[in-house]
Amino acid sequence: MANKYREITKNDIEEIAVEKTVVTETPVSAKSARPRKKGVLAKGLGSVFSGTFLSSDKTLKHLPFILFLALIAIFYIANGYYADDKIREVNKVSNQLKELRSEYISTKSDLMFASKQSEVAKAAESMGLKEPVVPPTKIQVDSAELYKKGK
Repeated sequence: MANKYREITKNDIEEIAVEKTVVTETPVSAKSARPRKKGVLAKGLGSVFSGTFLSSDKTLKHLPFILFLALIAIFYIANGYYADDKIREVNKVSNQLKELRSEYISTKSDLMFASKQSEVAKAAESMGLKEPVVPPTKIQVDSAELYKKGK
C-alpha cells in the first residue's frame, strides 16, 4: 500500500500492474499444491503432544503457574468425586428415613389397636382378670374433717 504523501512513479505503477496480472493468472490447482501454513493452535498442540514444549525457556519460566493449574485441576476432580459420594450418602440416608417412618407409622397403628379397651380386656382375661360389671363409685371426703383428725 502506498503512502498518500509519497509520489507514485511510473515504475511503481508498472510493478503493481505486473503483480495483479501474476496473481490473477495463478490457477486454482496451484493453491492446493502449495503446503498450508500451520495455525497457532495447531503448532501449540503439536508441540505439547510431541513434548518439545518442555525444552523451551518460556515453558520453564511459566512452570510454577502450570503446576498451579494442574493442582487446581486435581482439586476440581477430587471435589467432583467427593460431591458424588455425598449425594449417594444423602440418598441412602433419605431411603433409610422413609423406611423408618413407615415402620414408625405401622408400629403406632399396632399400638393404637392394642390399647383399645376391648383389646386390653381380652389380654387381661387371659391373665384371670375380669372387667367389672358395676361402675365405680365416687368417694367424697370433707377436707376439713381430715385436717381435724390428723392433729
